Amino acid sequence: MKNYTLLDHTADIGVEVWGNTKEEALAATVEAMFDLIAANDSVAELEEKKIAVSGADTADMLINLLREALYLFHSKSWLCKTCEILEMEEEKITARLQGEPYDAKKHHLKMEIKAVTYHTLKIEKRDQGWRARVIFDV
Repeated sequence: MKNYTLLDHTADIGVEVWGNTKEEALAATVEAMFDLIAANDSVAELEEKKIAVSGADTADMLINLLREALYLFHSKSWLCKTCEILEMEEEKITARLQGEPYDAKKHHLKMEIKAVTYHTLKIEKRDQGWRARVIFDV
């Protein structure tokens, strides 16, 4: 089930994701980013990676989490299927990503995400939960 929508943006692509909690919204943002890279339904949960990042606030931590996750793809050709926030403090997030190495025979790459941007970044509490908005440089 996809819990994000695409946002049109010149030369970039954005997502708006949602979750019942702030942690769910942040995890869904990581999952949405990887679904933009390769169809999520083709990725299996064969391996686990843990990421711990810090930041000045929640928005900064989200950007750093996305950057570290994207680094896994660019440096290790590793795709994430699911993300779970294990711990969230004022200036630190620890997440567990489950996925597998990229396999050209199994996975169809949809687009290249070059970077995560702060442009129009937003994380906010809504009546029905939390929303996060992120723009990616493609």
